[in-house]
Amino acid sequence: MQKDDIFLFLLIYVDDIVLVGNNSQACKAVKDYLNNCFKIKDLGSLKYFLGIEIARSREGIFMCQCKYTLDLLQESGLSGSKPANSPIEQNHRLGLAEGPDFDNPERYRRIIGKLIYLNLTRPDLSYAVHVLSQFMQQPKQAHYDAAMRVLRYLKRNPGQGILLKSECDLKYHAYCDSDWATCPLTRRSVTGYFIMLGESPVSWRTKKQVTVARSSAEAEYRAMAVATAELVWLEGFLASLGVAHTNPMELFCDNKTTLHIAANPVFHERTKHIKLDCHFVREHI
Repeated sequence: MQKDDIFLFLLIYVDDIVLVGNNSQACKAVKDYLNNCFKIKDLGSLKYFLGIEIARSREGIFMCQCKYTLDLLQESGLSGSKPANSPIEQNHRLGLAEGPDFDNPERYRRIIGKLIYLNLTRPDLSYAVHVLSQFMQQPKQAHYDAAMRVLRYLKRNPGQGILLKSECDLKYHAYCDSDWATCPLTRRSVTGYFIMLGESPVSWRTKKQVTVARSSAEAEYRAMAVATAELVWLEGFLASLGVAHTNPMELFCDNKTTLHIAANPVFHERTKHIKLDCHFVREHI
């Protein structure tokens, strides 16, 4: 809600509420109203919300899930284990893993579900969690061992998180990439992007593409289209918060063919399979 130069925003999850505003009197009036309606309990300044720890300083707001991570390590019996240097093995072949099925698939699903939630403040887990979440239906022992490696990686620095800096130029910077035909079973490519507002990370994702790309340029361009859609949504999200964003948004891609396709208004044989993505990206450019 916004009136004149006063704005208030409510973030609600079931019976947990976060109230944000720029006027203390208006915030107090809203809390008094909610208390009359629902009998709420005011916990003061935000420090902990749904497993996410929040700390403030002059540099900005730091968000992490340290306690959540330590509880996960304790539950998995890895509190005294040796830390791993990386969350997943390089050039892994988990899609073609053979051997016995894991004898407790419910345990595997519970671990992966918690890792998915932990990905809220740990962009470095995005790819590993994406890979492991594909085998929740029938995990094998190799998949469980890979999940244990992710947990041992978390043990190296359980308090790692993201810093939302107080100083921001309100410029979006997005980086996108794809891994062509990386899935050994479906030969689908994997899209990845990472978006920053100023120097603060705000959005990241790793996901398998919905169709098979017939060339690396096609896979890269689809990754660019996904990142473009996320940028457009983030700009609209800022507008809904009352923040005017008029700066161009920068999107970086490391594939020269893809960049030429985005700049070339003429469709030809190499782009007939991705016309919609071409139109979508060019329109926003």
